[in-house]
Amino acid sequence: MPNQYPQIVLASASPRRRELLASVGIEFQVIPSHINEIQQADEKPEAFVLRLSQEKAAEVAQRSTISGRWFIGSDTIVLCDNQILGKPDSREDSATMLRMLSGRSHQVISGYAILDRNTNQWIRRSIITDVTFRALTDHEIDGYIASGEPADKAGSYAIQGLGAFMVTTISGSYSSVVGLPLAQIVNDLQQLDAFELFAK
Repeated sequence: MPNQYPQIVLASASPRRRELLASVGIEFQVIPSHINEIQQADEKPEAFVLRLSQEKAAEVAQRSTISGRWFIGSDTIVLCDNQILGKPDSREDSATMLRMLSGRSHQVISGYAILDRNTNQWIRRSIITDVTFRALTDHEIDGYIASGEPADKAGSYAIQGLGAFMVTTISGSYSSVVGLPLAQIVNDLQQLDAFELFAK
């Protein structure tokens, strides 16, 4: 029977991250974080992702009165021409991003931070994955935007959804592009004795 109050807390409202953790049998609670996600001056993309991940976990742990012990914060960005592509503000913004990514390679950086509230110890990691798109027509870009899928996605696409039609190659972690580097976070949670993949 599932634990009513799991000790792992996901500080994210992302349905993709919830699905990824659940897919390997991790029991967790969801408490979305509320932080300012603005990049600081001269902050490198990887450092930006790691800082946001840590701030998300810390913010939820500090305001939460629940019994959780391990708090997970995570963030994902798309990087093209050293420009961070976050979630689009509008359909026009989505079109601009997709035209930028069309026929080219870009990087997806996903990071996570795990806080053990009992010991105040942190684990932080980031994974960089190279993704290449085929050339897209204006008709395809318009049709994809009309599907609604890009609306809440970094870089305006979802590799696990309809957006897969654009991707020709990927070098790195597929789950990281979806939103969470699953192999790494499962290993870390097992090292922390927060989770056992194949319980005896």
